[in-house]
Amino acid sequence: MLFDLKPNKNMDQITGLLHATVSDTYLRLKDLVKGMTQGEIEYTGPNRDLNSTAQLLRHLAVVDLHWVYRFKGEPIMEEHKQIYGPMLDENGRIPLVKGVSLEQLLHEYDQVQQMFEAICMELTDSDLNRRVYYENGAEATTRWGIWHIADHSRYHQANIKQLKLMYTKEAEQLT
Repeated sequence: MLFDLKPNKNMDQITGLLHATVSDTYLRLKDLVKGMTQGEIEYTGPNRDLNSTAQLLRHLAVVDLHWVYRFKGEPIMEEHKQIYGPMLDENGRIPLVKGVSLEQLLHEYDQVQQMFEAICMELTDSDLNRRVYYENGAEATTRWGIWHIADHSRYHQANIKQLKLMYTKEAEQLT
């Protein structure tokens, strides 16, 4: 078996490679959550104090959506704010997600990934140097933003893997 990134040949070389890191990471995320039950995606750990897989999936979609709009240099459309919600709740935490199916969460995230791919199709390698707003008045290059999307997803995939292990362990103890 050969592992490799598959850059989109219709993108500039570096942009295509960076996009491929995001695309590959997203496919691994989808594989990680495939087949999870509603109880499993809403599980918040043995002490019920962790972010659930559902929360993390929505969070990743929201954060990626914000990057798409940063790259466009536009404010987020109101329609998207309604669908995806805020990055953080009034307490500064990832918003609670209950009663939303895995299929719906992935469908919504697929839409963001399609928007991300479309924006990457428009970017040239020289656009990667462009500065965009990041947060708290900071800036980031477009190149760093694309890398960060993949890195952020990998970080939360580790959280999801841990939740899955805890869920399985707790379920085994109940039987």
